[in-house]
Amino acid sequence: MVCVACLIPLFLVPIVNLLPVLFHILMAKVYRMCGKEYQKPESAPPACPFKPSATKPNNSVSGEEPSPGAPHPVPKAVGVDDSKQD
Repeated sequence: MVCVACLIPLFLVPIVNLLPVLFHILMAKVYRMCGKEYQKPESAPPACPFKPSATKPNNSVSGEEPSPGAPHPVPKAVGVDDSKQD
């Protein structure tokens, strides 16, 4: 025999999964009463936790421009002399 408290999660999971759908239905009705059209926002597709995200390998060849995320080297001023003289 199973206790009633152990069965509660079985009924809560489907209800919690339906909350976003119910929210969009409710928002559509509210917008319709205001005379506007509700457009459901686009969501990102779920990422698989088991596969790494598809990224390009960093195969930089000399002569290529650095990738956008790489820091740019700071050019040295031409007329500046960094040596100290006593």
